[in-house]
Amino acid sequence: MSYSRLSQLPERPIQRLQRPLLAFTHIESASGIVLLVCTTIALIAANSPIADAYAAFWNQEFSFSVGGFELAYPLWYWVNDGLMPIFFFVIGLEIKRELVTGELSDPKKVVLPVAAAIGGVVVPVAIYLAFQGGGEGERGWAVPMATDIAFVVGCLSLLGRRVPHGVTVLMLSLAIVDDLAAVLVIALFYTTTIKMTWLAGAAGGLVVVASMNRLGVRRIGMYVIAGAVVWLCTLKSGIHPTIAGVVLGLMTPALPWLGGPKFMGFLRHTDETLRNEETSLAKAELMVADLAFASREAVSPLSRIERSLHPWSAFAIMPVFALANAGVPVAVESIGTPVGLAIAGSLFFGKSVGIFGASWITVKLGWATRPAGVTWPILGGAAFLGGIGFTMALFIASLGLSGALLVSAKIGVIIGSFCSAVVGMLILISVTKKA
Repeated sequence: MSYSRLSQLPERPIQRLQRPLLAFTHIESASGIVLLVCTTIALIAANSPIADAYAAFWNQEFSFSVGGFELAYPLWYWVNDGLMPIFFFVIGLEIKRELVTGELSDPKKVVLPVAAAIGGVVVPVAIYLAFQGGGEGERGWAVPMATDIAFVVGCLSLLGRRVPHGVTVLMLSLAIVDDLAAVLVIALFYTTTIKMTWLAGAAGGLVVVASMNRLGVRRIGMYVIAGAVVWLCTLKSGIHPTIAGVVLGLMTPALPWLGGPKFMGFLRHTDETLRNEETSLAKAELMVADLAFASREAVSPLSRIERSLHPWSAFAIMPVFALANAGVPVAVESIGTPVGLAIAGSLFFGKSVGIFGASWITVKLGWATRPAGVTWPILGGAAFLGGIGFTMALFIASLGLSGALLVSAKIGVIIGSFCSAVVGMLILISVTKKA
């Protein structure tokens, strides 16, 4: 029996139709562009004649019931507490990947981004509390601590080769540490009443997930069901369900079940078996089924899930979150409110000073070195981009503030993020040479 050699599988017609969309989603700045467009749409809608209809759309109630059990919440609540846990699940996957196989797995490389992230958290919070400590907006102290990596990477990618690759790696690693800090803050400071029965149910669901991992269960549907139970129990326990998303992400195996040498050995065995003319059709079918399973398990669950969910997170969940949360009516009197100014100033000044200052101190003390090709002026421009707090900042604001204070906080986030982006881009353009 002769065998033809295929260097790649034949292309399906649907793949040709998908190619333009897939090419767009692989552009680094694409998610930032989509997020910016949705933010602009929300702001225009909230400050136009359709403002009331736009607000009514997001405030309409949607319910889900099974028997006597019902979940009934406004649409914006479903976005913040239903979709955002998936976004945080992806964050959990990214944190796990970086800790196991990425930049944060190397102690020599982890010092600078961790120090920069700590500086970028502590200084903005200190500035905010200096103006709002003891005041009515005190619960918004964590709003300016996070960096929106989608916008930051979007800005850096617009500059192309002018910006050293080390800057992008540094900012990505910094954002991961930022996200981890934000998750801890949400869990520790934005959780009020805890219902122990529901919390025990969430813990039981996590035990089930861990047990399925240990037993080698590979059916994704089983994990989706268990994850949904953990989400529901966490939601009802009083702890924000985004925490469940992060924990489930951190529990996802980062290494493949069938590593490279084992997979190659099985591949050779399968090839020899299928080439043997004495192999029965029934056995060949079983071997092909095993090969399909082995091919899937040669890639870690973390990599498979992250690759499949990341486009949904970047191009669906985050834009919908922006549409639901960035629609703020901007009035002249609301721009200069104490809370808004405190957040805008903390993002613009606090983030840049914190990131740059902590980096400078760490390098001068000899604890770390700057990435190749990254000068201090370039790092200064990147530090300003770190003040783009958008997605996480808006999310934390919705947890800690409400009413007029929340409106002021959102305006402060938008202004502070916008100013940080403009100044950061101008600095980077002026201190880098066109490639």
